[in-house]
Amino acid sequence: MTRNVGLIDQYARIIIGLALIAYTVKDGSLGAGWLVVGTLGFVLIATAFFSYCPLYPLLGINTRQKSSSV
Repeated sequence: MTRNVGLIDQYARIIIGLALIAYTVKDGSLGAGWLVVGTLGFVLIATAFFSYCPLYPLLGINTRQKSSSV
C-alpha cells in the first residue's frame, strides 16, 4: 500500500471529517442522514491517518510529494 495522500490533504480530511462527525451528533441527538454523513467523516479521518486513499489510484491522483534523497 503506497501512500498517496499529502500533508495538506491529510489536514483537510481531518478537519472535514471532524466537522461531518460533529454535524452528525449536533444537539446531542442524531440528525437526519446520520449514517451516511458519519460514515463519510470516519472514512475521511481513516484515510488521513493511513495516508492512503483507495480512490486516488483509480483516478490517477497522488498528492504526496516525492521525497528527494540528498
